[in-house]
Amino acid sequence: MRALRIGTAALLSALALGMALPSFAQDGEISTSESLTPNMTVSDDGLITYAAESCDYGGQILSISAVDASTVQFQLCGPDGAFPQKVAFSSLGIQPLEHLIATGGGGDALVRNPVGTGPYQLENWNLGNEIVLAANESYWGDPAHEPTAIFRWLPEAAARLTELQAGTVDGIDNPGAGDFEVIAADPNLQLFERPGLNIFYVGMNNNIAPFDNLNVRLAIAHAIDKQRIVDNFYPPGSTVADQFMPPDIFGWTEGFEDTAYDPEAARQLLADSGLTLPLEVTINYRDVVRSYLPQPGVVAQDIQAQLAEVGINVTIEVMESTAFLDASDAGDLGFYLLGWGADYPDATNFMDVHFGRGSSAQFGTHFTELEDLLITAGQESDPAIRLELYAQANAFVRDNAIVVPVAHGGSGAAYSADIEGAHTSPLGNENLAVMSDPSDDNIIFLQNGEPGGLYCADETDGESLRVCEQITEPLLAYEVGGTAVVASLAETWAASEDGLTWTFNLRPDVSFHDGSSLDANDVVMSYAVQWDAANPLHVGRDGSFTYWTYLFAAFLNAPAA
Repeated sequence: MRALRIGTAALLSALALGMALPSFAQDGEISTSESLTPNMTVSDDGLITYAAESCDYGGQILSISAVDASTVQFQLCGPDGAFPQKVAFSSLGIQPLEHLIATGGGGDALVRNPVGTGPYQLENWNLGNEIVLAANESYWGDPAHEPTAIFRWLPEAAARLTELQAGTVDGIDNPGAGDFEVIAADPNLQLFERPGLNIFYVGMNNNIAPFDNLNVRLAIAHAIDKQRIVDNFYPPGSTVADQFMPPDIFGWTEGFEDTAYDPEAARQLLADSGLTLPLEVTINYRDVVRSYLPQPGVVAQDIQAQLAEVGINVTIEVMESTAFLDASDAGDLGFYLLGWGADYPDATNFMDVHFGRGSSAQFGTHFTELEDLLITAGQESDPAIRLELYAQANAFVRDNAIVVPVAHGGSGAAYSADIEGAHTSPLGNENLAVMSDPSDDNIIFLQNGEPGGLYCADETDGESLRVCEQITEPLLAYEVGGTAVVASLAETWAASEDGLTWTFNLRPDVSFHDGSSLDANDVVMSYAVQWDAANPLHVGRDGSFTYWTYLFAAFLNAPAA
């Protein structure tokens, strides 16, 4: 049986007490069953279990246990048919227990220095310029084709295309709407289109005036001409959004009746709001191209013009990307442009993430009725019943004008014609390790922006996630260029008949980039430091760990609101 690799007992005792965490050696033994944190125990043979006292805390996970060195078991609070898809997501990439402890769970030592098991490892992050990755020579799977992969970034689509045409980069993300035909006609380039598994929306916070007024929110929903926006500013393959989920996601409601574009109805609703007109509001956005929003600046200006026609004067305010995401997530923005791309192809990734229990404060006060409806839908095993429940959820979102869904953006990636293994992914997680360039020994990929950090347990931007996906690996993964779940660090997995127990068997002989061997304790702690808000390693970049509550509804030991 594989032996556990564990840090010293003194180290974990320091963790339990919330003390300053020292540097350490990667040897030593734990031989105690004493509770080291309120929810953590270590068995006599060194196996870690993290458990809630009950499911009353509101989350979906009851316990995570290292059954033995190569087996991890999850006990859930209710069935979750999308659990494998969630486990495959990049925010749940596994890092060594010792690295998490040595860095104190955050700071530059972790955020800018991930230690994973992936085909590439971080060599250098030249802030503001580029991130250089080196091939992992001890990788458990098929090795990276090129010894070096480089990420660079430019916010302007035209500038990215110019770089690709000049041959200074091998691939670019999100060509501009007018560039698709140019790329397709160029024999020196190759274009890969993505399906629109995303949603661009106009967000409103119901705790911030005047968006606390339902008539105002409904008026905005009636005032925006979605078709005009898609026709003028989106690339081929884009469609108008009549609901929050895109058509290729399970849970989409066929024949759903959207809020109609009706400026006269918008004017009447504003008149009925009881507020002094015209309204004066500020709309925020980040100047970062996304597949769901390929031209943020001009779309903001068009929405400004449309709302002015019904009596709403809009001031446009651009924010730095990371600050914008943090502010929207914290519920500090009243009116803003944002979107979402699929992490896995299920309604829970769109509806629960944004409107469910544990979702962020971006829309203000949550609607308990909608939260309860989504919990029921997520636990329902009958597809027909699930679809009906999501139809009800879509209607609730529309009738309460929680958000205005606008578009499902088609997008793509383009590469030099000689790049072998070039591809795009509907999830935006292109795998550079399968690509090769016959003319040199590296792959250079130009994306829209610089990552906020590379501890992706505490990041939400796509630029961070794409880089993390080259370095750290979850228990499961998505197939290259697709959405099907495949084995990764877990070689096999299975659920109990009642769907409440999930068991993952780790792949043997997997090494981290620091030379240590993967074991079950690394998995338990990689999850636990996200799950437990009282864990002294629950630090990250800004401590939001937003994806955790998106995926599993609630933190353990979360402070009272």
